[in-house]
Amino acid sequence: MPASTRKGARKRTRSAIAAPAMLAVLLLTGCIANGGGGSQATSSPPSLSVQDAPASNAPLETTQASTKIPVYWIGRSKDEVYLYREFRDISGDGNPVTTALKIMMAEKPLDHDFFTPWQEPGNLATSISGKNVITVDVSRDAFNSNLDAGMAQRAIQQLVYTATAAASSSGLINSGQQIQVVILVDGHKDYMAFGQVKLGEPMTRDASLVAPLWIIDPQEDVSLPSGLIKFNGRITDNSRPISWQILQDNGKGEKSSLLTGQTKATGEPGQYGLFSFGATLKPGKYELRVSEVDDAGKAIESSTDTRLFSVS
Repeated sequence: MPASTRKGARKRTRSAIAAPAMLAVLLLTGCIANGGGGSQATSSPPSLSVQDAPASNAPLETTQASTKIPVYWIGRSKDEVYLYREFRDISGDGNPVTTALKIMMAEKPLDHDFFTPWQEPGNLATSISGKNVITVDVSRDAFNSNLDAGMAQRAIQQLVYTATAAASSSGLINSGQQIQVVILVDGHKDYMAFGQVKLGEPMTRDASLVAPLWIIDPQEDVSLPSGLIKFNGRITDNSRPISWQILQDNGKGEKSSLLTGQTKATGEPGQYGLFSFGATLKPGKYELRVSEVDDAGKAIESSTDTRLFSVS
């Protein structure tokens, strides 16, 4: 399990859940490109409880009627370590916050470049107050990893992001208001998480730790039907152009560039935004690479995400 935030590596990133809206309730529970064979391509450590991070750079997920739930993971992008989101399939009508946190602590991410330092806990319960405060009570065995201060911060924020995302996307809280998370360990405050971060006080999302860019769709290792395939993603600052590249696997483990292009995200300049583009692809194995572009027109390696997928 990685324990340092100062190592280089490759990539990351990804793509909410149905539940009746319940406010003020207490919940308790344990651009288009055409390609394919070379066709043309075109394209249309900070404090964990800070309250002053720009909310627009770490927006809450919107309510969606879906059988998927958002879960955050940790991933490396060049020399930086960020939080990335995936959407996971769920079944049943259990508490979405508890469900998402159990996935985060006990399962592996779909993307092989992500990881979680959490361990499966013996006990886990969550509650939501009418003031948009989520309380997470987890047993201390969830912290059985040796982390440095920077990675411990990211692990705690991973929990904060996942809990708030699950609650907001399922309609359990008002996403237009500030949401706080209080973490208890075996019912008590003041526990030192991973020996590094003191818990028990309300925490909010730290916008500086979320990845500046990631791919939402497709998710890692999915198989898609041949033809026009649409790709979606999000970016923290939509004033920057986004470059994209599709590489094709020749079946021998070697990849060659098939299509390239640029696109722009929607939204107000300097704010969080969504981007999309498409490509017509034939059957085969591919890698999508998306990067934020700097003022000189070059891809920013620390703001890059990739995704492996196949077309049948």
